[in-house]
Amino acid sequence: MRRPTKPSEQQNARLKTHGEEPHAAGHRPRGFRVAHRTAAQADRLKHNVVALAKAATVLGILLVVTTTSADSMWGPTAPELVEALPAGQEIIDRSTVNAWRDDRVREAIEATGRPKLIFAGVSLEVCAALPAYSATVGGYDTYVALDASGTFSRAKRQAGLVRMQQAGVIVSDYATLMVEALADNAAPESGAVYAALDMPFAVLVGQISAAHQA
Repeated sequence: MRRPTKPSEQQNARLKTHGEEPHAAGHRPRGFRVAHRTAAQADRLKHNVVALAKAATVLGILLVVTTTSADSMWGPTAPELVEALPAGQEIIDRSTVNAWRDDRVREAIEATGRPKLIFAGVSLEVCAALPAYSATVGGYDTYVALDASGTFSRAKRQAGLVRMQQAGVIVSDYATLMVEALADNAAPESGAVYAALDMPFAVLVGQISAAHQA
């Protein structure tokens, strides 16, 4: 087991293209509806997690994807996310609340040998935060994509943010995490990364990058 990294060291360590392991934890159709009060909020969450998966794939960042009780309580992975995943991507269905407590999930992450992990989930304070806490204890540098994770109430969200800060988990947004991993706008894949992010500023930057490479 690796020595747990101090938060100050984590904050000074840049995300690198081949040094992270994003873990899309449990984005299910029913979860989208339950975790957000309006259809617009649910659609925004879908947009963000799909964009995160697409950009990570462009960057060659490995994915570990899970569901929770897909055939019963929570339902299967959102079809928009399934479509965005690399061909043949395994989706691990688990019963544990904390994904890290499922041996298959933990072993899949450990097998990559990556020291930095990015988590996202339908519930920020549970699906994303709980495995992030466990991974931090295990010595990993852990990040949570805030806007690619939902919540069930404002209070739960605030409590989750405070607890993650106390645990040394780094919180950011999905686009910043992917741009940080990209590192260089002159990289050949930069245009595809910004297109995958699918945000107004990202489209503009991607167009500028493509023009410079032409």
